[in-house]
Amino acid sequence: MCFVHHEGKKESYSLHGANMMKWENLKDPSRHIDNVMKVRSSQQVLENRLRLQTSIEAIKWLAKQACAFLGHDESNASSNRGNFLEMIKFLAIMNEDIAKVCLNNASGNSKYISPDIQKEILKILANEVRKKIREEIGSSKFYILVDEALDESNQEQMTVILRFVDCNGIIRERFFEVVGVDDTTALTLKKKLNVVLTQYGLHIANMRGQGYDGASNMRGSWNGLQALFLNDCPYAYYVHCFAYRLQLALVAASKDG
Repeated sequence: MCFVHHEGKKESYSLHGANMMKWENLKDPSRHIDNVMKVRSSQQVLENRLRLQTSIEAIKWLAKQACAFLGHDESNASSNRGNFLEMIKFLAIMNEDIAKVCLNNASGNSKYISPDIQKEILKILANEVRKKIREEIGSSKFYILVDEALDESNQEQMTVILRFVDCNGIIRERFFEVVGVDDTTALTLKKKLNVVLTQYGLHIANMRGQGYDGASNMRGSWNGLQALFLNDCPYAYYVHCFAYRLQLALVAASKDG
């Protein structure tokens, strides 16, 4: 604050200047508090969209290249924070706008880079891919390939692959989904498969084949998964998976060698 002495009295010109500025702001509608807050809010929305779009593009690229997302050390002091965060840093180097709003320039709850956010975006993208596959199938008949196994956390999982002939008469084979299951009994697997197929409008009546490994819960003639589906659709013929047969042959050959 600037003061000047005049006849022993102090006068504050800064206070007068501040009041005049407030008066000018009051006369200018664009400077009213509601409009100022609206502009700031709009800017925040644009910045958040850029952060989210940057994360989406990084996730799409890593997923397409089948790259791991997380690093062993993702702390700020790490020289290599993992593929996802390093990709964000790279995009920030190449684009000034991204550099201004991403990583350290964003508040902790709006960076859109946490593992939970990554998983949520991946789920959305995966669902869009499944919708596209469903469009490819259309009203065609289809064949299911299923395998079940334990993952590293000892969680039972079932992989679902769809095989069909598209509208151009070309045979397509699409990886469709990985589904967690409580156990690998034939009835549990069938219930889960019914949920997956029904969710995307794939009717059991249009199934024309099943391919599994040779385990009893899969190929059993009476209570196996193939038998349960045959009860619903007599045209869903079972074929022992040739890829699995090849795997068994190669394992046996490697042991004998």
